[in-house]
Amino acid sequence: MPMPLRQSLRVGGYVLRQRLRRRRRFPLLVELEPLFACNLKCAGCGKIQHPADVLRRRMPVGQAVAAVEECGAPMVSIAGGEPLMHPQIAEMVRALVARRKYVFLCTNALLIPRKIDQFTPSPYFAWAVHIDGLRERHDASVCKEGVFDEAVAAVRECRRRGFRVTTNTTFFAGDSPRTVIEVLDYLNDDLRVDQMMISPGYAYEKAPDQDCFLGVRQTRELFRAAFAGGNRGRWRLNHSPLYLDFLEGRIDFPCTAWAIPSYSVFGWQRPCYLMADGYAETYRELADDTDWSAYGRGRDPRCANCMAHCGYEPTAVFATVGSLRESLRALRSP
Repeated sequence: MPMPLRQSLRVGGYVLRQRLRRRRRFPLLVELEPLFACNLKCAGCGKIQHPADVLRRRMPVGQAVAAVEECGAPMVSIAGGEPLMHPQIAEMVRALVARRKYVFLCTNALLIPRKIDQFTPSPYFAWAVHIDGLRERHDASVCKEGVFDEAVAAVRECRRRGFRVTTNTTFFAGDSPRTVIEVLDYLNDDLRVDQMMISPGYAYEKAPDQDCFLGVRQTRELFRAAFAGGNRGRWRLNHSPLYLDFLEGRIDFPCTAWAIPSYSVFGWQRPCYLMADGYAETYRELADDTDWSAYGRGRDPRCANCMAHCGYEPTAVFATVGSLRESLRALRSP
């Protein structure tokens, strides 16, 4: 299942308007990081490796909203760090929702019980809870016992209160088709979240554990096997069909990281949220002054094993919008 119909139509119309204006590069979604601090120390995370003075910084609400408005993206993913540690996170969400931006608040869910009363259900807002496996595997991934059970309880409470809940699951070298199927079956059939996002782990430079990430061949084999037997069509996956084809190795795409840019307390990150080759003050500077031809598989060795959604999902979206057949296929996806 791709994104909800109203959201799909909004994004599709947005892409067509940009093309009619002959804009070569434009954002679909902003990865907004209003802080890097977190209440967990996950083995695969490089964000918490920043020095203490950086981890103490909090982006003002006005700055966050201005960045989203400046670039014009219709969707915002608020990440970090743990965004619920930001003292004005609810105000930030309200300001973006008031501007009819589709907001996904990425969280490990530990602070949801303390913060949930500050939020209101809206078709423009969804919790995006990170769940990287069933109990034992998830707790090992976040390096703390009990986190899985707390996250599941928080998801159930959010759903009880009428919030839209999505999940984000990253798979690593230790995963198998069986572990992929087990966690997605659980999220889809037992926890019954609205939609699920999946991503192969990528060995970016700041991640402390470099041995846990997947290569391209491993990624394709993993998802091809996990998607077999009708699973792909049964799961409520929050991806375009072409991106799922890409994960299976049925099709290949170039990276379009400029379409999911990252904005943090440092500014607009070049070229994406997984690599830091400097920062730009505005989105237009990021889009126009970055040498995008230098990045991607076969161009930069750091990109050799990357199949992350921040680079390749937008390419799949552009290919979908540009094809009537693929657009109808996306609309028909279960």
